[in-house]
Amino acid sequence: MRRTNLVLDEQALEEATRILGLKTYSATVNEALKEVIRREGLRRLASRFGKLRWRGDLAQMREDRPRRGKRRR
Repeated sequence: MRRTNLVLDEQALEEATRILGLKTYSATVNEALKEVIRREGLRRLASRFGKLRWRGDLAQMREDRPRRGKRRR
């Protein structure tokens, strides 16, 4: 942990503490930092969707699975 002094918007800090149901301002700030990190990770992950190309043979991968009977309609 690092100890530091911050100048924060008091109303925003109190509201965030209330909304999150936390007991201390430090816990609120730490939770907010974790959330920013989590959101950025999700944003980066989402930006990669559709950009990677899968290479493989799905039929070959499924060869070790037992075959099922045909579906009835």
